[in-house]
Amino acid sequence: MLRALQMGLTTMHGGLTVAGADPRRRLEGEENVAQRIKMEREARGWSTATLAERLTEAGYPLNQSAVWRIESGEPRRRVNLDEAIGFAKVFDISLDNLVGPPEIAANDHVKRLLAEFAESWQKSVAARKEMDRARDALDAYGAAHPNVAELISAMITRVAADEAGDDYRSPSFPPGLSDA
Repeated sequence: MLRALQMGLTTMHGGLTVAGADPRRRLEGEENVAQRIKMEREARGWSTATLAERLTEAGYPLNQSAVWRIESGEPRRRVNLDEAIGFAKVFDISLDNLVGPPEIAANDHVKRLLAEFAESWQKSVAARKEMDRARDALDAYGAAHPNVAELISAMITRVAADEAGDDYRSPSFPPGLSDA
């Protein structure tokens, strides 16, 4: 029984029927797919044309207007199985994930975004450590060569100003500048 439910079957009066036999259930599933396609496309910052290009490149040719009709058409354009497989591959998600309720998928999307954030954070920490090492080397060079220490300090301020805009006017920007 549980396996039958997992395969999209429901029990009706002791017999098994395909869930799609109930038109409301079928439309709900199609609505889920349409919402998920739009959600995944927008999460990646892709246009409908970009998604169509990626599907075509992956071997699942579809044009931009078909993508739009799937997402927003009235009535929506139906997605065949091959196209659903293509969408899942292009989005790098499982077919189950694609056809499931968007609310559940949103949690997976949040998890993916958090993983991207954590990776970016780790890279920024590593970059900050590298910047601190470079700054320490410049400070050491300036201490050993007092005739260029002021020039080094001015150049550090200039680099920081170029990257940060007006924020460099803050007494604590760039970090460590007031420590020199």
